Amino acid sequence: MDRIVEMTLEDIMGDRFARYSKYIIQDRALPDVRDGLKPVQRRILYAMYKEGNTHNKPFRKSAKTVGNVIGNFHPHGDASVYDAMVRMSQDWKVRNVLVEMHGNNGSIDGDSAAAMRYTEARLSPIALELLRDIDKDTVEMAPNFDDSLLEPTVLPSYFPNLLVNGSTGISAGYATNIPPHNLEEVIDATIKKIDSPNVRLDTILNIIKGPDFPTGGIVEDKNALKEAYETGRGKIIVRAKASFEKNNGKDQIVITEIPYEVNKAELIRKIDLLRIDKKLDEIVDARDESDRNGLRIVIDLKKGADREFLLNYLYKNTDLQINYNFNMVAIVDRRPKQLGLLEIIDAYIKHARDVVRRRTEFDLEHAEKRLHIVEGIIKALSILDDVIKIIRSSTDKANAKENLINKYNFSERQAEAIVMLQLYKLTNTDVTLLEEEKEKLNELIKELKTILSDEKVLDNVIKEELKRIKKEYPTPRKTIISESITKIEIDETKMIPQEEVVVVVTRDGYIKRSSIRSFSASEENEVGIKEDDYIIGYFQMNTIDKILLFTEFGNYLYIPVFEIPETKWKDLGRHVSSIIDIEDTDNIVSAISVRNFSENKYVTIFTKNGLVKRTSLSEFEVTRYSRPITAIKMKKDDSVVGAYLTEGDENVFIATRNGYGLYFDINEISIIGTRAQGVKGINLKNDTVVSGLIVKDADTYISVFTENGNAKRVKLSEFDLTSRAKRGVLILREVKSNPDKVLKVLNGETEVYILKTEMGIEEIKATEITIGDRYYKGAKVTNNKLIDVAPKEKLIVINEDINKTEKMEEAQVFLEGKPKEKETKVKTKTKQAKSKKETKKKEVNLEEIDMKILSIDDFLDDIDL
Repeated sequence: MDRIVEMTLEDIMGDRFARYSKYIIQDRALPDVRDGLKPVQRRILYAMYKEGNTHNKPFRKSAKTVGNVIGNFHPHGDASVYDAMVRMSQDWKVRNVLVEMHGNNGSIDGDSAAAMRYTEARLSPIALELLRDIDKDTVEMAPNFDDSLLEPTVLPSYFPNLLVNGSTGISAGYATNIPPHNLEEVIDATIKKIDSPNVRLDTILNIIKGPDFPTGGIVEDKNALKEAYETGRGKIIVRAKASFEKNNGKDQIVITEIPYEVNKAELIRKIDLLRIDKKLDEIVDARDESDRNGLRIVIDLKKGADREFLLNYLYKNTDLQINYNFNMVAIVDRRPKQLGLLEIIDAYIKHARDVVRRRTEFDLEHAEKRLHIVEGIIKALSILDDVIKIIRSSTDKANAKENLINKYNFSERQAEAIVMLQLYKLTNTDVTLLEEEKEKLNELIKELKTILSDEKVLDNVIKEELKRIKKEYPTPRKTIISESITKIEIDETKMIPQEEVVVVVTRDGYIKRSSIRSFSASEENEVGIKEDDYIIGYFQMNTIDKILLFTEFGNYLYIPVFEIPETKWKDLGRHVSSIIDIEDTDNIVSAISVRNFSENKYVTIFTKNGLVKRTSLSEFEVTRYSRPITAIKMKKDDSVVGAYLTEGDENVFIATRNGYGLYFDINEISIIGTRAQGVKGINLKNDTVVSGLIVKDADTYISVFTENGNAKRVKLSEFDLTSRAKRGVLILREVKSNPDKVLKVLNGETEVYILKTEMGIEEIKATEITIGDRYYKGAKVTNNKLIDVAPKEKLIVINEDINKTEKMEEAQVFLEGKPKEKETKVKTKTKQAKSKKETKKKEVNLEEIDMKILSIDDFLDDIDL
């Protein structure tokens, strides 16, 4: 009980996680700057070396090596050890493989390696350069996990492996991503740094051009490389190597090198998916033609396809081009550190000097010991008869040693060597050979002492080792380094199949795109819509057009038509939040269709608190539209009540809940940017704006609807054209005995209105609404309390000579549900417009005919069985 220590969970967790973090940082996930290896990699190489599993010996089962590593050095799962071993053998991940493997060691397609019981492995020749002289006390050794063996804390590493093969890993709070480099360039740069310790980074970058990935590719932007090498962190662009070929008259894009760590099979699948999804109609096929001669991806194109555009599109939208992020973190003095290129080279040189110094000290010690013994044997041969006599007269080995030491002043080591020699060797030894050996040993000792005493000589030894490795392992560069970034500009309209479609937007935020053939094959009143919803936008558009959806929170959604999921006319469509992330409480209030943003047009926005704003349409064109974009700056208690496309020759009418209306010229509203707040449109006194209208003709009517279900039509000419920011005049007299408020004021020329009441959706014709003056309270149009009112939208056709399809005549949309009075179904179709022009002779294109023929699937879906 005395050994129980009470601690809070917080302290326990903090202490244990700190220990765990330290362990995985130092001993699991990050490489050592000196040999470029993680602990598991170092243990694999050392275990293979100790068991003699080298390149000049037969291959051995991988399972045997993995078991040896786990049992002696790395007490963790066999899968992690085998995975690390396999990676060191994969020539598409490692620039100079450290393990040679027989059998399936995975592939660039992402295939996993065969089980360890099937594969065989051995050290590669260059791996021995990491391990050479490890038995000469060149590195520190430490006890293994059970203190039964010693293992190296770092390998001698006679070349800068961290730069040559790179590293990647994630630990607690740290991650590393160091690219591989060219062996010859790294060696030359290291030699240059040894010769010129104060050399500038620019000079080194003239030697090390940049990363040299095993998969080749093209690295762009030398300026980004310099920043990455200077700080140890940065981003570069890596691009596939592609060319254009012709095969049987057809154009092909041929990929022969891909970016580092890109899965080839997944890359081809994504390219082919663009074809299947009809995002790139000009691609016929994408296939893998790789073989033993190298990687080869072939993309067949349609005749006349724009090869440059398609290749640029693939660069931008697939992994044919990637961003590679430098994060050069390694263990330095048992601590993780972010390192620049010069720091890594300096750390390696420091390690190399230490290794050569320790090796030299080891060799010197052994040379001096051998010289001492040789001198003793030479001395013994000069008095051979006396030595033999003493040995024969001695009682045992120890007595013989003692007699030799006492009588002839031999050292303990010399006496040991003499008595260990067999008599025939002692009598037949050629003293001349011993004299030659003595002379060589003296020269060696002198040379070794010079190395230890002169730093320049030691550095020369390091340089000679590096030059030898460079000569023995020639490594041509694979990756091309480009001076600058090639900007990819894509006109995405080129890849969009141009097609006339019908787009519908509803008040509840549903949007859909239906083909003309699906629309034509259905009755218009069969449009898919929820019972309590209604349409606020109904357009015939082209797939290259854009639609702007304005929300209550002052934002707008920019949606290219081709990105709206295509559905059949009867289907409900998709909620706009599935296309662009929008808050649940933010509702769509207006929809505007746009083909040309360069037009001399404006977007006019009205808010509940009386602000009005006019902005050039061109300012709403954006290239990034994955989230809502600000259309007007507002206070938290304000909201948008309407947004309209205007031309500058209209007038504005603003109506308030308390029954006031203000009529003024639209040019009183200044043109400002999208992020501005707007100007005061109407002077409110404890009131709110319910509607903002854009009107042209003073002889038209406006329709006023109240919360109690009353409505009236008033001629606009009853209102004087005045200026903005005034209170306005009454449009509804307040009756104290039966108080009522204005719900909505709409354009009076609308043929049918949608009434959203407590009981559901109702409809009313404009002609059924009583005409009155400004003071008339209106007549009942529904016995239910009104929630909202909207015009029943008509089909708006954008026609600006974008294609040769015929216009559709305007047709009313009939909502699902049961209005009080059913209208006669309007069956005006595109076919009617076409029949008027049947007498004109026209050159027929079979592809155009094919596109207009209903498929059997559409036909079956669009009829009621």
